[in-house]
Amino acid sequence: MKILVCISHVPDTTSKINFTDSDTKFDINGVQFVINPYDEFCLTRAMWFKEKQGASVTVVNVGESSTEPTLRKALAIGADNAIRVNTDAKDGMQVAKELASIVKEGGYDLVLAGKESADYNGQMVPGMLATLTDFNFVNGCVGLEIDGTNVTAVREIDGGNETLSSNLPIVVGGQKGIVEEKDLRIPNMRGIMMARKKPLNVVEAQSTVVATSTESFEKPAPKGAVKLVDADNIDELINLLHTEAKVI
Repeated sequence: MKILVCISHVPDTTSKINFTDSDTKFDINGVQFVINPYDEFCLTRAMWFKEKQGASVTVVNVGESSTEPTLRKALAIGADNAIRVNTDAKDGMQVAKELASIVKEGGYDLVLAGKESADYNGQMVPGMLATLTDFNFVNGCVGLEIDGTNVTAVREIDGGNETLSSNLPIVVGGQKGIVEEKDLRIPNMRGIMMARKKPLNVVEAQSTVVATSTESFEKPAPKGAVKLVDADNIDELINLLHTEAKVI
């Protein structure tokens, strides 16, 4: 089984976010980038298939050279090889088209991708990728088993989980549950050294055309000051809820 894991290069959630050029560009100064957490869950599941079923695992990213440390980390975790599509990823459809080209050329059976990226939260790419490749598709996946070409997937739905059966080839949009946080792998020294010798292939983009563009960014408004009311002063509490909070 050939597995392709799509890797997004995203800011660490602890990083302080700022914008430049009149809030039209993301300021990367001082920002630490990591593997998208949803993608990391998928990569860990792919490693299970590699170890238990002998699958081969390739990781792919659509991005410029600055994303290569993230791909090297994926290799250190245990992926066999990596592909970087050399273009600035600006649009979900653009990314999906580039990934579809990689999938078709590589003959992959299983494509794993986080259900969304932790920076833009678009939830677009896995579904569009499945459409472009004519693969089966399951999103919000919290459980995945494969026996031959038979796929059993569990996805999260409102109020519970749903178990689905399908067949390879398939695109799976994964999240926490496909593996648990305790199962995530930290690269060890041997993995880091081996990653330096593993192939990281750079391919040129098929197209630079994008369907959407960013006009501006806006950070959430700061939280207002907290007003403390004495527990015995019910009249003051009711007055504030009525005149300021306007909830009664």
